[in-house]
Amino acid sequence: MQKNLKQITSFLQVVDSGSFTKAAEILGLSRSMVSIDIKHLEQRLNVNLLIRNTRNIALTEVGQNFYNDFKQIQSQVDAAFERSQNFSSNVTGVLRFSSTNEFGQRFVLPLLGKFCQQYPQLQLQYTFNSSLDDLVTKKLDLVIRLGNLKDSSLKSRKIGQYPIYLVATAEFLAHHPINQIADLAHVPWIGHSLLNWQDTQYVLQNRGGEQYALPSVRYQYESNSAEAIHQMALASMGVAICPAWLVEDDLQQKRLIRLLPDFDLPVQNIQLLYSNTRSLPAKTRIFIDFLIEHLAA
Repeated sequence: MQKNLKQITSFLQVVDSGSFTKAAEILGLSRSMVSIDIKHLEQRLNVNLLIRNTRNIALTEVGQNFYNDFKQIQSQVDAAFERSQNFSSNVTGVLRFSSTNEFGQRFVLPLLGKFCQQYPQLQLQYTFNSSLDDLVTKKLDLVIRLGNLKDSSLKSRKIGQYPIYLVATAEFLAHHPINQIADLAHVPWIGHSLLNWQDTQYVLQNRGGEQYALPSVRYQYESNSAEAIHQMALASMGVAICPAWLVEDDLQQKRLIRLLPDFDLPVQNIQLLYSNTRSLPAKTRIFIDFLIEHLAA
């Protein structure tokens, strides 16, 4: 029975992770051991569960049904453990969560000491990431994400908002004057590589409520890091859109200038995202409550 469970666990993780290598890392096994587990499971069932090629893996029809059945069982087992845990005054286990680096450094990390004092038997695994895929592939309990995200199968809880600004340095503006919206189409831009400009649909709104779409622009410089974009803007490399909380000191000290200050960009959401399950684990629920208490605005 134990051997069967180990093989099934390996199979479920391979499917969730999308690769044998990632599954092995999460399970703490060698890649060859995970491969052996899947091979023995298929031999025991006398069916092929996975279709393998050099780039990725896919489920056979039997494999998909097997995955659906046992994923549901796995969720029920996890929920049973969590319900039993709720009868204890001590929350235990491993809480796995992630956030973007810059937001985490500034707002989340300073809170963790207090949280750990309240729940000393809870282990934390905190990673910095901007993706949503890691919630499933890395078995995270919760992710903290910024921006107005697309609809997904995940549950979400909005805990705050923040404005974003168009910024550049005085040195940059001396060579690339920006006096009206149309001028933005003719200057170098610094963009976030994980955000699609067309999908984001930034709109400027004046004090009278009139809206104007930003012109079509091409990023000359890109990064997947908000802090790297911030530093490139400070280096006078181009125009950037940055969170207000990241550039507020620079604006006060005149290291950056807010462009077109009579217009506002859409405020962005701070959201908690977690699995859409009927029974939320106690460790996840208490962490959500803690973040709402300390971060919600």
